[in-house]
Amino acid sequence: MHKKRKEYLNKLGIDALNEMQIKACEFIENNHNLVLLSPTGSGKTLAFLLPLLDKVHPGSERTQLLILAPARELALQIEQVVRSLGTGFKCLCCYGGHSIQTERNSLKHPAEIIVGTPGRIADHVRRGHISTDYIKYLVLDEFDKALELGFHNEMQDIISEAWAVKQRVLTSATNMDEIPGFVRMKEYQVLDLLPHEAIQENLTLKAVRSEGKDKLGAFFNLVCSLGNEPMVVFANHRDAVDRISKHLDEMGLVHDVFHGGLKQEERERALVKFRNGSHHLLLTTDLASRGLDIPDIKYVIHYHFPKEKESFIHRNGRTARMKASGVAYLIFAEQEEMPEYIDHEVLFESLEVNVNLPELPQWQTLYLDKGKKDKVNKIDVVGLLLKKGKLKKDELGLIDVLDHSAFVAVQRSKVRQILGLLNNERIKGKKLRIAVSK
Repeated sequence: MHKKRKEYLNKLGIDALNEMQIKACEFIENNHNLVLLSPTGSGKTLAFLLPLLDKVHPGSERTQLLILAPARELALQIEQVVRSLGTGFKCLCCYGGHSIQTERNSLKHPAEIIVGTPGRIADHVRRGHISTDYIKYLVLDEFDKALELGFHNEMQDIISEAWAVKQRVLTSATNMDEIPGFVRMKEYQVLDLLPHEAIQENLTLKAVRSEGKDKLGAFFNLVCSLGNEPMVVFANHRDAVDRISKHLDEMGLVHDVFHGGLKQEERERALVKFRNGSHHLLLTTDLASRGLDIPDIKYVIHYHFPKEKESFIHRNGRTARMKASGVAYLIFAEQEEMPEYIDHEVLFESLEVNVNLPELPQWQTLYLDKGKKDKVNKIDVVGLLLKKGKLKKDELGLIDVLDHSAFVAVQRSKVRQILGLLNNERIKGKKLRIAVSK
């Protein structure tokens, strides 16, 4: 293994690459265009990043690697991986939902690596903020999802301007029957590691049935009986997610929601709190079924059944990832029938009638109003909470530092103490506002 690549993996705490990553690296190292078909959660980001980073020249102030991702969260994740590797390359993430002017100012000194969503990148290219003259490497991550979300024209506009590209990598978690001509993948290798079985062998399908058409009661009883285990609940529409959430609020059950109708900061906050254990229940649409870096979860719950088998498979892909086992629950209304695409055995369970709310999660998230743009990093936050907040190390959980804010998981029993001690504190010479995250 390359010395530099080993250093990168050490920084991520990874001992070795998996089979897919090794094969993908070989293809890319040997200058092949690559179509990489591999399930969600298999490590595609590292598979294309590691060999492409070796090809980028540092200190050039020329954008050489462009990575397009269909969702803001996925783009931000890729940027975070680049930063975590400590490459020394300047990496900029561009996406809708925040100021284009901030990105334009950063682009005055071009980054060697740009990651972004097709809509925002296309906007920058049209306005001349991004020069495509030196982009030699192009990655279309979760390409099928980008097409599904309607980014065909934006991607076509970007690629038509990127005339200097000499190597392309296209990733997908589904089979690609045909690659559109605008991608210009004339000669390419295909690395197909998608499972031949539609439903994972290490996934158990279970089901419960409600006593009427409304599933809320059965759902609430199911969730309470499963306890404080990480679980993602899928509904088919945003309105349904909001209605379920309102009911859980009324019942006093800690949870969060994630869907396209929320502001970007609300979606980021929901994922942060789910990852750090401040809640174990995420209500979502199919937006969260692909690409997102959320922790291994024990249960997937289908509040509604998707119309297509492919969506069902992607949802279930949130659990039983890699070598882990998992369980997917289906909730049936009284007269609802089994979807035709389910041909595996489904175990029906009876629900407990009298259930208790799960205990509150051990962690709670604090919001700090300073972040990377204020020169604040994780070490600063740890120092503040351990020294002036008088926390012990095991009372401090995961820390996420964003551009203008930070989120910190702390032991729930210590929250009042911290708020009292840090009420008028400063960090990096600036007055700090700290509160319990919404």
